[in-house]
Amino acid sequence: MSTELRLFRDGIVLRRLRWRDERRWLGLRERNRDWLKRWEAMAPPGQKSRSMTFGQMVREEGRQWRRATAYPMVIEVDGELVGRVSVSGIAWGPECGGSIGYWVSEHRAGEGIAPRAVTLAADYAFAQGLHRLEIAMRPDNVPSIRVARKVGFRDEGLRRSYLYIDGAWRDHRVFALTSQEPRPWHTWPRAQS
Repeated sequence: MSTELRLFRDGIVLRRLRWRDERRWLGLRERNRDWLKRWEAMAPPGQKSRSMTFGQMVREEGRQWRRATAYPMVIEVDGELVGRVSVSGIAWGPECGGSIGYWVSEHRAGEGIAPRAVTLAADYAFAQGLHRLEIAMRPDNVPSIRVARKVGFRDEGLRRSYLYIDGAWRDHRVFALTSQEPRPWHTWPRAQS
């Protein structure tokens, strides 16, 4: 799998994280630390948290791509790194499914970047042969719920105590879409270049 994979639509680009992104990536994460704390999963007490250097993360993501166990990508707008979208937890065989996670920098939130990134990632994952994708988010993450609904994922209900986030086990709403269902974004008007 080439590290030069680039998916683009309506002004955004999804691509793999590169070694030369280190300074920009670390800066983006630092600027958004407080913004993301409420939403990002972590190891619960008593379990060792796995921290990685930037280099270890790039290598691990390369392995995930080669093994087709995850498709992690950064989101770029006008050459600026503004977030992350990933298809992860990929299971092949009878399931052929995975989960989409995403976040956008606080200073770019509300610009419609997340829905476009999710649609690009979903189209890519379905083209690779996945049958089902899920998005799970905390019930109080209203903007993320709006994204899932806007892109046509259907609400499948609540998973109780699903992930350990911000110091507690948190419930999550789960939304799903299969490769055979209509994808409303295919009818969205395209942005003019």
